[in-house]
Parts: sequence; C-alpha cells; structure tokens
Amino acid sequence: DYAVPDSMSASIRVGSRVRIDLHGRRVGGWVVEDDVVPPEGVVPKPIALSSGEGPPAPVVALAEWAAWRWAGPLSSFLGTASPPRVVRRGQPTRPGPAEADLGPTSPSPVPSPGGASVGIVTEAREGAEGLSVVRLAPALDASLIALELLHQVGPAGVLILVPSHARASQLADRLRRAGAPVALLPDEWEAASSGKRVVIGTRSAAWAPLSQVRAVVVLDAHDEAYQEERSPTWSAVDIVIERGRRDRAPVVLVTPCPPVVLLEQGKMVTTDRAVERRGWPIIEVADRTADDPRTGLFSERLVQLVRSVLDSPSGRVVCILNRKGRARLLACAHCGALARCTRCGGAVAQKEPGGELRCRRCDLARPAVCAECDSTRLKVVRIGVSRATEELSALAGREATELTADSEESVDSVSRLVVGTEAALHRVPRADAVVFLDFDQHLLAPRFGAGEEALALLARASRLVGGRQSGGRILVQTRIPDHEVLRAAVHADPFLLAGPERELRQELALPPFGALALLRGSGSADYATALRSNDKLSVSSSEPERWLVRAADHPILCDALASTPRPAGRLRVEVDPTDV
Repeated sequence: DYAVPDSMSASIRVGSRVRIDLHGRRVGGWVVEDDVVPPEGVVPKPIALSSGEGPPAPVVALAEWAAWRWAGPLSSFLGTASPPRVVRRGQPTRPGPAEADLGPTSPSPVPSPGGASVGIVTEAREGAEGLSVVRLAPALDASLIALELLHQVGPAGVLILVPSHARASQLADRLRRAGAPVALLPDEWEAASSGKRVVIGTRSAAWAPLSQVRAVVVLDAHDEAYQEERSPTWSAVDIVIERGRRDRAPVVLVTPCPPVVLLEQGKMVTTDRAVERRGWPIIEVADRTADDPRTGLFSERLVQLVRSVLDSPSGRVVCILNRKGRARLLACAHCGALARCTRCGGAVAQKEPGGELRCRRCDLARPAVCAECDSTRLKVVRIGVSRATEELSALAGREATELTADSEESVDSVSRLVVGTEAALHRVPRADAVVFLDFDQHLLAPRFGAGEEALALLARASRLVGGRQSGGRILVQTRIPDHEVLRAAVHADPFLLAGPERELRQELALPPFGALALLRGSGSADYATALRSNDKLSVSSSEPERWLVRAADHPILCDALASTPRPAGRLRVEVDPTDV
C-alpha cells in the first residue's frame, strides 16, 4: 500500500501508472485499488512519481480476471492495456477527425450500406446483448457488417478487431470516409480513451481504454492472429466476449468458418444458402491416392491448370507448400496411403524404425502396419518449398518465385507463378488460381484444431481468387479426398466439418467440452507433480519437460493453476494450447 501525495491527488486513480520505492529500488507499477485502509500502525510510503494514464478501472478488473483465466502475471495484461507512450490526464488528444459527443441516443453519422448486412446485424443484435457468430462466406465483404452496426448504434463505444495492421488501417480509412470518428490503436490510444469514437485495432485492441463498450465486432474471428503466442497465451476473442458480458453489450463475431468453440458459446447467424455458395470459389480436389510416387508433388491436373492460367496475359497462380515446423508424415511404401490414427484420424509418429505408431492428438498407440494393405514398410514424406519452386519452373516453362515470410520480395515484383508457404496468401493481393501442393500436411497436423485451421486456410485462399462468379479456382492435392474439411469447402458448407468436429471433441473431452493447459520447462515436472494432488485434474506427459493438464472446465483448471505454488525452475504455462 502506498499513499498519494497531495500534489498528485488530481491525477492518480485506479489504472494510473506510477513509480514507487520498493526494497531500495524505484520500480514502475499500476494503481489497482483506491481508498485502501492500511494495517494498524503502518504508515504507507508516498508514491514517488506519476507516469501518466493507464487502463480505466473496468479494464483493470478485466486484467485481474485474465490473469486468473490464463495463469499469467497481472502486470503482463496491464502492460498490454496501457498506452505506448506517456499520456497525461487533460492533455490535448492527438490531431484527428473531428469528433462529436455521440451518446447512445445520438443519430449515427454513418450511412447504412444496405443489402443483406442490414438483416444480419439486426438479427445479431436481437435482445441488445449476447454473443452472435455470423457465418459469412470468404469472398463477401465482412466490413459491411461493421458499417451497418455503426449505422444502427453510432460509433461511440464501439470496438472493432481485425487480424492485421493493414486491414485495420484500411477499415479505419473507410469508416472515416463514411463520416465516423475513428481511433486507430495503438497510436491513437488517448483519443480512444475519450469513449467518443469507434476504436479499431488488432489483437491488443481487445484491451482498448473504453470504460464501457456498447458493441463489439470481430472480423475473421477464427484467425490465429488473435491468439497470443507468448505466455500468457490469452485470446483477444475471449477477452472481448468477456467485456461484452460485463457491459451487457452485443458481441458479433464474423467468420467464414466458425470454430466449434465459438459455436458452442453464441447463436449462429447466416446468409441465404445461395448467397453463401456464391461467396466460395470453385474448389477442385485432385486425388493422388493412385498416382505414381515418381510424379512427385505435381499431378497432371496441376500442370494443366498452371499452364492454362499462365497462357492468359495477366493470369497468376499461387502454389502453397507449408513447411513450418517441418512436419513429418508417414506413408506406406507399398500403396502410398498415409499413416493415420484409427480413432481420431490424426497423423501418427514413430519414435524408432519398426516401433509402434502413436497419435500425438489422442495418444492412441497401434502396431506399425498400413491400415489399407497391411504392409509393414513405412516411409517418411519430406517436402521442401525451394525444391518445389525449381521443379515447377521446369514443368511450366516459366520462372517461378519463391515467397515465404522471410522473403524480401515486394508484392509488386512478385511473378505470375508463385510458390511459397501460407505466408504467400497474405502477401499476394490476388490470384486466378491457388494450388495446395500437399494439403495433407494441414489435414493431419498433430493438433486437435488441425481441421478447423485447414478450412481457414482454404477460406483465406478463397479471398485471393474471389467468389464462384469470379472464374478463379482452388486446386487441392491430397490422398484423403473424402476428408470432412474438403467436403465442407467443396460444398460451401462449413457445418460439414463443424458437425463431426463437435462429436470428436465431445468424445475426447477437448475444448469446449474440457479445458487444457500445457506445461513446459525445467520446472514443469515439479509443478505437474503438485497438480496431481488435485483429483479433479488429469496430468500426463508425452515427452520430458512437456506435461498436459486436463480438467472438466476452465473454472476447475484455472482455480487449480492459481492455487498451486510455482516451482523455482523455468516454467511456461499455456492455457488453451494450440499445438496439442
């Protein structure tokens, strides 16, 4: 506890950033409670310095909840919620568009975009509070949902999240042209704190300095960019859902492929089936099960498609070959069938030649025998994007460009034939065809969310080629042509994946029908041993310094993590891990 000097009384409140003397050092911190009565006989030291504004009191309370929910230090969340530079109370805000004092009853300056977005937003706002999941095909303009919401409720207190900084800037410019006052985070933090503008930003904008949100829109709510990779592994989508619940405000999650976790929390709103079909492109599946292994990565259909598109003067083909993590797939050396788990369909691993096959997703073990032809000879499938670029250049008779997250090529200089990782889907503005050279790496990735992530990848590619009427197409090469992910994409019906995915997760007690935490580091074994004393938890280990903790729900899991003392060794706790 610290005392507030009279000289600072006007500027210090809950959320303020300060500097204090602690054990002979001067350290920074945040005010998290006011009007505290110190213990009898204790005279608190005065705060040394004021470091300016921090998050408002409701956001401080939200950070305290997040520290429990993701088993992280409170200071980590308060730091994310604070401005990137010192902001003093009463100082002028940074220059920006003129803002009006728009209350809840003030007329909105944003014109309605019209069309189907009117009915979608009206249905999503029924009851004026709660969570709605809007399933909108990838080629349809999701920004219209945000525009229509602003037209209906006005911009004050509205929070909009997008997955990338580029899209945040584009949407901010679009709303400003429509007449809405906008605060773009993180640069316009002080303007956002006024509560008079619509606030737009990426993942960290979930902590926008609004004392109360009146409505929230999340575009591409399925995108993994909303998940913090560093510990604590918080989710911006979960943060804004909690903000909406506390402020009794509607939360609208817009996505072409809603994850099961979101569908279980809110009501789903969709467009007409005909409209949804037009919003997905033609997706062609190339079954490579019976292909000669000597043909390598490139089927005859792929070569035909590439040559036909490149015959057009402006045609562009993007070929995707994901090598992130260098996933190892096992295939039968005799018939070429991929080795899969017989229970959940995931990829299996083999620690030593001739050893048993074990699924990293559900931990089921079985003998090293091909499920199709009973052969015991298995081979490792290895893939490289650089070699694929060279081979495709030779086949197509045109120079191909390799494009990855590390490439320095600018978008304007990219050739008409591109081979790259999934980063190419974010760096190339448009394409006439997108080809997935080996989609099985995504379908069989050793994560329980692999199917949903694979469908999201197809949705991202669909934006490059446009809807069904654009003439663009997606070609998927696979040895699992009847996989539910591919059926969902081909038929433009994400429920064809969501239905089986929900059943599988219920059977395996995976989120949202259970809660998970992953422990890593030298101190993980001691921490796992301490957690095992809780009979409501299941604790297991698949490899040294890697422990998986399971619970029936998040309250049980998070209470256990909060009440168990941390060991002295290095420990990383990931609640809701993505690579399990």
